[in-house]
Amino acid sequence: MKIPRFSRKMLCIPYAVFLIFFVILPMLVILFYAFTDKNMHVSFSNFIRFFSDPTKLSTIVYSLVIALITTVACLIIAYPVAYILARSKLKKKFVIVMLFVLPMWINFVLRVNALREIFNLIAISPAMEWLTSANYFKTIVGMVYDFLPFMILPLYTTMLKIDGSLYEASADLGGSAFTTFTRVTIPLSMPGILSGITMVFLPSMTNYVVSDMLGNAKVTIIGKFIYEYFGTDWHMGSMVALVLLAVVFLSTWLSGGFQSEENVRGANL
Repeated sequence: MKIPRFSRKMLCIPYAVFLIFFVILPMLVILFYAFTDKNMHVSFSNFIRFFSDPTKLSTIVYSLVIALITTVACLIIAYPVAYILARSKLKKKFVIVMLFVLPMWINFVLRVNALREIFNLIAISPAMEWLTSANYFKTIVGMVYDFLPFMILPLYTTMLKIDGSLYEASADLGGSAFTTFTRVTIPLSMPGILSGITMVFLPSMTNYVVSDMLGNAKVTIIGKFIYEYFGTDWHMGSMVALVLLAVVFLSTWLSGGFQSEENVRGANL
């Protein structure tokens, strides 16, 4: 039986259909509602109302700070773990990696509920009563717990690809362990760092489920605004979603520029 040959244009049709219905059309709907009022007239009132409200602006700042702290904490924890696993001589180190990924297979709400119960048990102790009102602290811990695997995996896969002969060459040239780490490991692992930052920073700005469940609904992030507005006012909700989309594009553009620069540096090593 002769297998039909498909041209490149025909193979692009499924992707084009997916792109139109699930990316372009929803984006057009968001743009339409963001730049119109309740009477469906073109208006910038949504942006004026949002950015003239100090409460809304402070929420954006809080969201950025929470996302930044979460990302830094994940990077500090994940980098040594990924480095040790990538450089270890264990034959079945993938099992250890699987242990970090395993919680992702469990329902997200169940994991957050379990963490909340752990906090409640710890808060029974008189010395740990401050946990009951430490809403921001518990929110950040929950974010780190939830997004840590997304930081470990790209770092581990990137470090695993680093040629071991580079470490030997650094040692032969008299480089210390610290010099090798700063001049070889960090520059070559930068793509994994940037990928992990992107995968942690952006979702942690919108994951209002963690902030509601662990922060006793007293920690409001930008994702909560989008959820609430789309229940009452699609115009404001679309505007906030558009602002968040601009932050996503900016972060992606910056990380892409840094990654290109690091690739040039890696080629020059």
